[in-house]
This record gives sequence, structure tokens and C-alpha cells, in this order.
Amino acid sequence: MPDLAETVPRFREELERRNCSPHTLRSYSSDLAEFATYLTPPGEKSPDVGTIDLLAIREWLAHQHDRQLSAVSMRRKLAALRMFFQYLIRQGLVATNPARLVRLPKAPKLLPPVMSAEEAGQLIDGVAADTLARPYPKRDLAIIEMLYGCGLRISELAGLDLEDLDRSERWVRVRGKGRKERQVPITGKAFTALEAYLGDRPVSKISAVFLNHRGARLTDRGMRGMVKLYATHLAGDSSIHPHSFRHAFATHLLSDGADLRAIQELLGHARLSTTQKYTQVSLTELMKVYDNAHPKA
Repeated sequence: MPDLAETVPRFREELERRNCSPHTLRSYSSDLAEFATYLTPPGEKSPDVGTIDLLAIREWLAHQHDRQLSAVSMRRKLAALRMFFQYLIRQGLVATNPARLVRLPKAPKLLPPVMSAEEAGQLIDGVAADTLARPYPKRDLAIIEMLYGCGLRISELAGLDLEDLDRSERWVRVRGKGRKERQVPITGKAFTALEAYLGDRPVSKISAVFLNHRGARLTDRGMRGMVKLYATHLAGDSSIHPHSFRHAFATHLLSDGADLRAIQELLGHARLSTTQKYTQVSLTELMKVYDNAHPKA
């Protein structure tokens, strides 16, 4: 029977064949490698997959708890284990999935912090003003305008190719989680910024829309660093990240009367319940206005 260390890479190959997102590949591979390391005594062979039982999984999760890992991170690690054992069952290597017997830690229902329309606008205007003297200001502005104007995930934006753009109709084809495709309209300001960047985009053999200084595809990590730099220096808030613009996109659409189903389609959410959290954000903001403005609040 194969051991745990040699089976984890095979599982990653399975995830790649299933077109899982790069983020899922990185996270699940890291979680399972950590699990294998924990169960392998120094200088000894990794345990056979058939010998891993419920007690071993609970012991590992208890270790994560002692490290004061968040409930959200522990839920992801357990999800990785559950999917891994399902793979082992399909391969005929184990008969049961012990990870399914472990209850998921209860995650707190935290509402995502959301920039106001004014805050988002001021940050974007600051990027457009090019006060930081960045080497590729048109590219940076196009990225941030697309994040806010289209509500894209950072991995979706980094993965865009030139053939995904319909510049005549102002649409972009987006590959979301699980490689599911959707079409998203490009707002006027985002389209103007994108066209300005494409006019200056270096000639390259690769088809990526956004390029780094070497002429290769700009990664989602590079985009995150760029957004953090602008947020820190222009808005004085290093907590703003690419997903902040996605939250703002959905919340501002909902506040202005957009249909929840339409927002779900634009965001690429598989379940409406995922989109419905933005109704709670809007209600929270509404209550703040009430508390600050109503004489009887």
C-alpha cells in the first residue's frame, strides 16, 4: 500500500486534471504536506494511507488548535483531508473516509469590511494621478479599475488573455472557480483605462493581458503587492486588498438597487446564499446611517 508522502503528489495531479484553481492547488497541497510531516516521525517512513484513522486526524487538528489557528483555516485543512480521502476511496486504497467523521469547527460569521463609493473613488483617482511615480501607471490603473468595475477575483484578472476581451462589445470572458466561464461587462471607466494600457502594452509572445517588467504574465501575487502599495500610500490603509474591490462592487450595486440574482451572475457565485451576505453588509451600513442621523436612535 502506498504511503502518505507519495500519494499527496498524485492527489495534486488529480486536482489539476479537475481544473481546480491555483489557490486551491496551493492551499490543499500545503495542508496535506503539513499533515504528512506531522504524522511522520523524524528519520522514519511516512505512514501508509490505510493506517490513518480518525484518532490521527483529531490529534493533528488539536495540534492546529494549539497553534491558535483560526476556525476558517482549520475548516479548509479538514476540507482538504476530506477530498483527499475521497480520492483514496476512488482509487481503491481505503474503504472509508475518516475525515468525514470529524465535525467542522464553527466559523464566525464575519461581514467583510467594505469601502464606501467615495473611498473607492478617491483611491482610484489617486492611482490615476500617478503621484507615486510607478513604472507602469496605465497598467496599474487598468487593474484597479477592472477589480472595482467588474468585480473580478484577483486570480481571474491575472488569468485573463487577450482573446478573452471583446473590445467591440465591452465584455470580458472570465474563468472562475472550477474553470467555470462567465461573461462580465466592462464599465466605461474600466474600459477607458484598459484601452489606454493596451495601447502601451509591450509586444509579447504570450497572450496574457497584464504583463510584468520581464514581459511575462503578471501573477496574482504581483497584483496583490501593487494594490497594497497604493492602498498604504494613497489611502493610508494597508488592510485594503484586491478582494476589497470585489466586496465594494457587489455592495454598491446592491445599494443602488441591482437584482441579487444579477449580482450573483456577475460575481460567478455558484450559490445565491454566498451573494446574500452582501445584503447583510448593506443593512449594517444602513443601520450606521440611522444611528448617526436619526434623533431617536
